[in-house]
Amino acid sequence: MEKVEQEGNRLLLVDGMALLFRAFFANSYGGTVRRTSAGVPVNAVYGFVKYFMDAVQRFEPTHVVCCWDMGSKTFRTSQYDGYKANRPDAPDDLIPQFDLVKEVVESFGVPNVGIVGFEADDCIGTLAKRHSRDAQVYVLSGDHDLLQLVDDRITVVIMKKGQGNYAVYTPEFLLEERQLTPEQIICVKGLMGDTSDNYPGVRGIGEKTAHKLVQEYGSVDGILANLESLSKTIRAKIEADLDMLHLSRDLARIRCDVPVELEFNGCGWAVNRAQVVNKFEELEFRSLMALIS
Repeated sequence: MEKVEQEGNRLLLVDGMALLFRAFFANSYGGTVRRTSAGVPVNAVYGFVKYFMDAVQRFEPTHVVCCWDMGSKTFRTSQYDGYKANRPDAPDDLIPQFDLVKEVVESFGVPNVGIVGFEADDCIGTLAKRHSRDAQVYVLSGDHDLLQLVDDRITVVIMKKGQGNYAVYTPEFLLEERQLTPEQIICVKGLMGDTSDNYPGVRGIGEKTAHKLVQEYGSVDGILANLESLSKTIRAKIEADLDMLHLSRDLARIRCDVPVELEFNGCGWAVNRAQVVNKFEELEFRSLMALIS
């Protein structure tokens, strides 16, 4: 077991795909895509670096890891054929940037982590729970599903519109804003489903009703133990979709036990400036050089 000096450690876990997609669409307005002189599209990578460095400067991590999805087939698609089946293909100009961005991350000395069969969220969840003993953990994403990971040692930072604009979720802020605990986030998703991930939850139960039920009965299990207390309409909907309720709740839950091999001491934030400069010059990112002074 590696020895880790805990005091003062701050681990930043980056949801790579969330940053990359956000950067692509923020930097392709009007149909114009930034390219190198050789014609290689780099707008998403350029925006990713700006988002990434802003977060590093804001949260001052001592350790950084970037997590990635590894294809569309995961254990969740095995559980439910329709999972994320509504997602469009990535834009043509984004596809070559998937490998490029990982090269940039590597140039910063930051590990790229991804496990085939799992989502980036599962890698983030596993590393967050494992290393919250070693450091205060900050998860950077735009995905509200990750709010289920929040605890006293794990803060989830949700990127909002505009660079440098964040909602910083601690257990207290989550309770204040949504009147929910992290575990209850999963229960709400089980009931209402997720149109983005394409699973239905209980047909006819939307976000407002899901929130109300979970707040009143504490959890899906609490609701099911009190079916006779519900209105006939709500009870009928839940009983008609009981299997899908359990499946949706399972799909919503981030796995925190995936086989990620990563030594904490191997992800210290220590930039080799010359290495990053070489990569920036290759991608013609001269205007970003000041970020790594």
